[in-house]
Amino acid sequence: MKPTFPEDDSVLDLALLAQISQAITPEPLDAASQARIKSRLLRRLAQHSTDQHLTLATPEAGWKPFGPGVTIKVLHRDGAVMSYLLRLVAGAQLPAHRHPIDEECVVLQGEVCVGNLRIAAGGFHLGRQDVLHDVLHSPDGALIYLRGAVPDQALVL
Repeated sequence: MKPTFPEDDSVLDLALLAQISQAITPEPLDAASQARIKSRLLRRLAQHSTDQHLTLATPEAGWKPFGPGVTIKVLHRDGAVMSYLLRLVAGAQLPAHRHPIDEECVVLQGEVCVGNLRIAAGGFHLGRQDVLHDVLHSPDGALIYLRGAVPDQALVL
């Protein structure tokens, strides 16, 4: 049977295209080439998704009073869960309280005390859900990152 060609020779016949596709056997790529291609694709995808991320680039903007000697900067809120920073001046404290969900705390600068427990910069503290959290205070001032339930400002005002 003689092959037929469409009037417009810029379009390939589907049967011919299928024959060409079946005749080509792809060669496997080496691991380095696979990694390079994957990296380029991921970079390209990330460039198009940057606007979907949240970045707060101005460190001094957004601080609000939270209590005597304490300021808060909300980083992100998703329903009843919040990520935020607390800055405590020397001697500032938060009263004893409970958390409706676990609360994670990382001391970024300075030192905080939870009751008699001292936590220096780089330290981590997990306040367990429904367990009484002793008074939190900072003898010399501190900056802490917290993630947990939206804090109840009525506790400290």
